Amino acid sequence: MKILILGGTGAMGSSLVPILAERKNKVYITSRRKRISKNSNIEYIQGNAHDKNFLSDILKNKFYDVIVDFMVYNTAEFKSRIDLFLEHTAQYIYTSSSRVYANENGRITEKSKRLLDVCTDEEYLKTDEYALTKARQENILLSSGKKNWTIIRPYITYNVERLQLGVYEKENWLYRALHGRSIVFNKDVADKFTTMTYGYDVALRIADIMGKEKALGEVIHITTAETIKWMDILNLYVSIIEKKIGKKPRICLLNNSVNTSKVFGNEYQIKYDRLYNRSFDSSKIDMISECTEKYVTLEEGLTKCLEQFIDEKRKFLGISCKLQAYMDIVARERTPLSEFTTFKQKIKYIICRYTPFLSWKYKL
Repeated sequence: MKILILGGTGAMGSSLVPILAERKNKVYITSRRKRISKNSNIEYIQGNAHDKNFLSDILKNKFYDVIVDFMVYNTAEFKSRIDLFLEHTAQYIYTSSSRVYANENGRITEKSKRLLDVCTDEEYLKTDEYALTKARQENILLSSGKKNWTIIRPYITYNVERLQLGVYEKENWLYRALHGRSIVFNKDVADKFTTMTYGYDVALRIADIMGKEKALGEVIHITTAETIKWMDILNLYVSIIEKKIGKKPRICLLNNSVNTSKVFGNEYQIKYDRLYNRSFDSSKIDMISECTEKYVTLEEGLTKCLEQFIDEKRKFLGISCKLQAYMDIVARERTPLSEFTTFKQKIKYIICRYTPFLSWKYKL
């Protein structure tokens, strides 16, 4: 098959590309920076997939068996290009999110209610927050009058470069642990059940629904059925780190996420997702994909990825001065200024950590 992948360098895309190439598909991947492939079945197309002119150029006079879209659009942006995608492929795979689901007491199925349809929070509904955006874009596909699409809803997906703890990326918690400072977490989130799915497992199932007629016009979430409390994930992380570096990281547990959400600016993600118990029924994807390979267990997958990150001394992405200052305030710790690379970062940290700025602004 001839496959175009938009934004294929993340936790799912980086696993999907080699799977497709190994199956002798011709894979084209858009990338902002220039990349050279050593595999004849993989070709990178340099450009910005948010630029509609760029998309028009790469789709002009071309037809793909499958287009896999990992990009994040605003709703107007998505609406302006969906016809372009559907006209140039036999199957458009749209990456939505299982964050679209409302709170559910039991296991979530694809027929479970979405936040967009049942939430009564008018202020929230006025926003284009991620869960609402994805649901609105799903609606655009559902009302397109065409069926050559498949909506997939992954949930929290991890690999060696993406290891989450609640709403924290590794740059917010693992960085601190490996630099001798406390992991700051919230009791209200820690007490909730969640699930995390290994990026390779998600990618394998995406590959297995490609070209399948029974996947067309369907909405499918791709998650493991395994559930675990966030506190147990934290304890697993701590035990792995202790084994690897010989020292147990300290934990600073805050009573709730109110102040954290103010500083991070992710109030709705916490309120309408991380404070829900999440458990998924994965029978639909198993039936459609016919994948016989079992999901990696959370303990096995997280252990493998975290140990690899530490062993290979991989680099962290950008470290936020403000968030480090906040965590230092609540944990009563200090980040050495030498850890910040620019003078501006050092000044910002000093202001946030040692003046009343954060306390005044967020009423800590």
